[in-house]
Amino acid sequence: MKIAVYGANGYQGKLVLAELARRGMEMVLIGRSRERLSAAASQVGVADAEIRIADADCSHALASVDALINCAGPYTVSGQAVARAAITAGCQYVDLSGEQLYVKEFFDDLGPDAERAGVALVPMMTESGAIDDLLAALLAARLQPAEIALAHKNLNTGGLSRGSARSALKTIDFLRTGGLAYEDGKWRTDAPALRKSVTFLGGEDVPVVKFAMPAVVTIPRHVDVQRVQGLLDAETGERVTAAALSEELIEAMPEGPSEEDRRAQRFTIVVDATADDGSSVQATATGNDAYRTPAVMAVEAARRLIADPPKPGVLAPAQAFSPADFLDFLGRNGLTWAIAGWEAR
Repeated sequence: MKIAVYGANGYQGKLVLAELARRGMEMVLIGRSRERLSAAASQVGVADAEIRIADADCSHALASVDALINCAGPYTVSGQAVARAAITAGCQYVDLSGEQLYVKEFFDDLGPDAERAGVALVPMMTESGAIDDLLAALLAARLQPAEIALAHKNLNTGGLSRGSARSALKTIDFLRTGGLAYEDGKWRTDAPALRKSVTFLGGEDVPVVKFAMPAVVTIPRHVDVQRVQGLLDAETGERVTAAALSEELIEAMPEGPSEEDRRAQRFTIVVDATADDGSSVQATATGNDAYRTPAVMAVEAARRLIADPPKPGVLAPAQAFSPADFLDFLGRNGLTWAIAGWEAR
C-alpha cells in the first residue's frame, strides 16, 4: 500500500506525513521543490522517504501509487488539476479541502471521468466537511429530514496556517455572502439564516451567522432533504470575513500554529435534522487540533479506499465509507460524538 502526498512540504502536508509515519505506511512525497520536500521529510523524521518532483499535473509522478492525498491549497487554484492527474494515473484520491465552491465544482465536473477510470475521488476530509456529512447521513437514517442545519463553534488558538489564510483570501468575497445554502433543489446565496443562535454542549446559547460549510453541497447528494445550511459562531465568522488579508501579510505569518497552540484548539459541531412535522434529532461532535484531525482523517480515508474500494466516481465521505464506523475510528483518535438517544462515543 503506497500513498503519495502532493504538497508534502506544506504545513498540512507535513502533518499528513507524520500520520503516515506513525502508522508505518509507505509514502511518496510530491511537489515542485526537491529542496523543500527533503527538508520536510527530515523535519518529520522520514528522511529516507521517496521524493518525486511534479507540478499539479502530476500523473507522471504517480506510477505504482495506490492513493494520492492532495494537501496543496488553495484548492480553488489547482485542486482539480491534481485530481485529474489521479484519474489519469488510475489511483484513488483524497483531499483536505474546505472551500465550498471548489467542492461543488469538483462534484459537478469530475464524476464521469472518475467513473470511467474506475477510481474514487473523495474531497473535504476535514472536521468542517466530512464530520458534518457523516453525521447528517446517520441522522437521515433515523428521521426523514426536511431541513438540516450544520453549526460550528471554534476556538482556534495560534491563528490560521498560511495555506488556510490563502484559501480564505482567494474566496473572501464569497465567504462574505454567507456561502451557498440548499433550498428545494437549488443553490442560493440569499437564503435567510435558519438559526440566529444555536445551543452548543454545556447549554451555551451562541449567536451564529450563515457560513460556507462544504458539506452543504454534499449532503443533498445522498440525503433526500429540502434545506441544508451552514452556520458558524458569530465571533469566528466576523473574524474570518473581516480579516484584512493580503499575500504580503500571509507571507509574513508563521507557517502555522505551534503544536502547543494546536492542542489547545477546540471545535464543536451541532447537526440538527428537522422533519416536516417538527420532530427533530440532533448530533454533536467535539474535538481538538483542527489541523492534525484532518491529517488523521485523510490518511484513514486513503487507506480505506485502497483496502476496500467503493464504487468509482466523486463521492461524499458518507458515500465512500460507513458513517458510524468512520466516526468510531475518529472516536479512538480524539473525537467525541453522539446522536440524541445513542450512547456518547
